[in-house]
Amino acid sequence: MDKQTVLVVDDDRDIVSAIAKLLSDEGIGVLKAYDGLQALDVIASQRVELLIIDVMMPRLDGLSALMKIRANNNIPVIVLSAKSEDTDKILGLSMGADDYITKPYNPLELIARVKAHLRRYLTLGSAVSPSEKADTLTVGGLELDKQTKSVTADGEKRTLTATEYKILELLMSNAGRVFSAEEIYSRVWREDAFSVENTVMVHIRHIREKIEINPKEPRYLKVVWGVGYKIERL
Repeated sequence: MDKQTVLVVDDDRDIVSAIAKLLSDEGIGVLKAYDGLQALDVIASQRVELLIIDVMMPRLDGLSALMKIRANNNIPVIVLSAKSEDTDKILGLSMGADDYITKPYNPLELIARVKAHLRRYLTLGSAVSPSEKADTLTVGGLELDKQTKSVTADGEKRTLTATEYKILELLMSNAGRVFSAEEIYSRVWREDAFSVENTVMVHIRHIREKIEINPKEPRYLKVVWGVGYKIERL
């Protein structure tokens, strides 16, 4: 297997160097950028499997860069920021991040999260068996093709991030069943779930915005208040 490549973006060159060494020690390839514009240039010209990006940077900040990247790229994105308030985390996730880690970060936690996101992303893009290739999940006008890892809603292709895809696949595979936020998190992120309601809620909202004609009156992705989320069986 080719070496996986992570793009590290931060205007603090010491932080970039420290993270690059952590990743290199784990056999992961590293590309570096020091502001959002450089990050866009790297992603446009080179293969990148995961992005670690700071928020506060000159020329183009991390969240603005993330919005531009998400327009046509679903690579996993970890936001690394000194801002630790829940509102900051929710904003980062709302803009398309898959994960949010606050500074000062725990190096072991950062590496563990990078490996987890890379594993999920590469699994989604890997070859599947012939029996799995025929699998298509359909709920009303919503269709998820396991072979191409694509989603269409009412005949129109929708672009989901790797995490959003996994959530939707879980719910569509169990149409009608209600999943708590904790269960969704533990199954998709494959980590212990603790205070994860906001994280899951943001991803659910993103999925709704992409698959529903009117996200405020969803046809497919429903909230069961006080319990969790489900794909309605149509």
